[in-house]
Amino acid sequence: MATSKRKPISRKKTLRIIKDDPWLAPFEAAIDGRHNDAVRKINELTGGNCKLKDWANAHEYYGLHRLPDGKWVMREWAPNATAIYMVGDFNQWTDCAPFAMKRLEDGSWELNLPAHALKHGDLYKLNVHWDGGSGERIPAYATRVVQDEATKIFSAQVWAPDEEYKFKVKRFKPSTSPLLIYECHIGMAQNREGVGTYEEFRTEILPRVEKAGYNAIQIMAIQEHPYYGSFGYHVSSFYAASSRFGTPEELMHLIDDAHARGIAVIMDIVHSHAVKNEMEGLGRFDGSIDQYFYGDGRREHPAWDSLCFDYGKNEVLYFLLSNCRFWLEKYKFDGFRFDGVTSMLYYSHGLGQSFGGYGDYYNGGQDTNAITYLTLANEVIHGTNKNAITIAEEMSGMPGLARKFKDGGMGFDYRMAMGIPDYWIKTIKERKDEDWKPGSIFWEPTNRRADEKTISYAESHDQALVGDKTIIFRLIDKEMYWHMMDGDDDGTVARGMALHKMIRLVTASTINGGYLNFMGNEWGHPEWIDFPREGNGWSHKYARRQWDLLDRDDLKYKYLAAWDRDVMHLLADTEGFESREVKKLWDNDGDQVLAFMRGDLVFVFNFHPFKSFSDYGMLAPEGEYEPLFNSDETQYGGWGNIQEEANHLTEHDPLYADAHLGWLKLYLPARTATILRKK
Repeated sequence: MATSKRKPISRKKTLRIIKDDPWLAPFEAAIDGRHNDAVRKINELTGGNCKLKDWANAHEYYGLHRLPDGKWVMREWAPNATAIYMVGDFNQWTDCAPFAMKRLEDGSWELNLPAHALKHGDLYKLNVHWDGGSGERIPAYATRVVQDEATKIFSAQVWAPDEEYKFKVKRFKPSTSPLLIYECHIGMAQNREGVGTYEEFRTEILPRVEKAGYNAIQIMAIQEHPYYGSFGYHVSSFYAASSRFGTPEELMHLIDDAHARGIAVIMDIVHSHAVKNEMEGLGRFDGSIDQYFYGDGRREHPAWDSLCFDYGKNEVLYFLLSNCRFWLEKYKFDGFRFDGVTSMLYYSHGLGQSFGGYGDYYNGGQDTNAITYLTLANEVIHGTNKNAITIAEEMSGMPGLARKFKDGGMGFDYRMAMGIPDYWIKTIKERKDEDWKPGSIFWEPTNRRADEKTISYAESHDQALVGDKTIIFRLIDKEMYWHMMDGDDDGTVARGMALHKMIRLVTASTINGGYLNFMGNEWGHPEWIDFPREGNGWSHKYARRQWDLLDRDDLKYKYLAAWDRDVMHLLADTEGFESREVKKLWDNDGDQVLAFMRGDLVFVFNFHPFKSFSDYGMLAPEGEYEPLFNSDETQYGGWGNIQEEANHLTEHDPLYADAHLGWLKLYLPARTATILRKK
């Protein structure tokens, strides 16, 4: 008699994130649950019939499209609407039958028009009717939105130039070893008082970025926003590149030229909230309050005066996930920095919340819909472009954010190391120079999850806004106005420049993924950022970058720029720098000396405000060390006290012979950083 074979018992596979971090084991059920939520949602959306990135094609269906035969089709999703008319220059902005949209079964609306009905440049909107009211709306999927200079009214614009932009660089792979990001804003990138353009940035700023040694730019405020002073964070039209900077083709040209220079282009994308405006944005688009946003107490963000997306709605997922794919394919962006991720992850938006242990990430206060959305967004992005870069601006430290989805993470490539700038602000504000402790200085930029890559930075645009101060302004303050002339030996300026160089080097040389700098901060741009507003008389004086200060040979800004340039080039030329182990060689809080090693590079810092050390000894791997450069060189605005013409040989010590360590002895002037390479 034949015996039946018993089926093996299936065992649940432990996710890699839990294997790598045993402290997460008590929360395995929650982590598994989040992972399975994303798996289920992908299956629900695709039905198992296609890849998620292929499903995310709303931009190909909705919006205004010109068909191959020259005719037009317009579609929008507005389930609460009772009637929709396309109004614009072509029909005197009035409802009329030829421009009435037809309702489809799924709450979508469609309008087919002959080729002659519209022309390139026409302005238009949708006049949406619902039970009890109506209102003009800019289509949610509009790809071109402009503002009338006289009336300040925003309208969608038919954009169908005779020739589409043809990218010269067909395939581009970002350099990410390491990733060196130049954070920037198109409108305030120019020297003059006014709003800069894509074309000005392409011709005047890209060459500066390339010379400075950065291999990526991260552009803010690309998605259209009604209020310039919002820094692009109150988005109204998610598919439209801001027209205040120029045309779509000019943005494409900028990105194409950046790629030709070997520079990746990352977009600062805002999917964490939306502007409340109804005539310009998505608020009550079809008359309902819960079309794109939550319809309950979660609808309005308590701190940002904006609306919060309902990530539990498949139609909202369709809108946002397709938005990610749109920017990658249409404009050839190389990825995104997702803004406000902390606000998305928690029902509390992270406001007034402290995160002191793992339990704080798995206590039920997490927005599972948002977590699923972010996971799916990364799947779409990396499915569209396997070399795409995703960065999460997240301050709570939630584990797994920058781990692959298959490992149990949310799929981001990097997370922002937001504690580092806070540490530097606190140190500069609250500690006397003689109380700066090398042990603490080393711990802060290296205190991170080993299994997640981060973007380290000493300061970003956040630290430069009105109400805050840049590092250079905290260090030098008003003396910048009087003592930045070359040859002026003012002590406050000398201290500030020395510490500025050291702070940035410590931060950049300890990265485990990438480094970020906001434009102009590398050379100590003075003053703050203040966009035109009623309170300053709508002035652009502080919404620009004063490149003329850097270009003047009689000012000291050139020295800070030269230091940053040489540091960036050193990191970029050291393949795999970010993945090399950071080995502390020495830290002495009394002497205020810190030294660490990465591969064959050694970084040595003397933070003491007045003590210089000759023949200062520290234990290092035995061998010969070649001095590369130091912050005290005159080309970096230093005093030129270190005259190094020969390499350094370690001195043998029998006590450390078995460890192959010897004494590396160096001259360390006060407030100086030195970089050496082991031969």
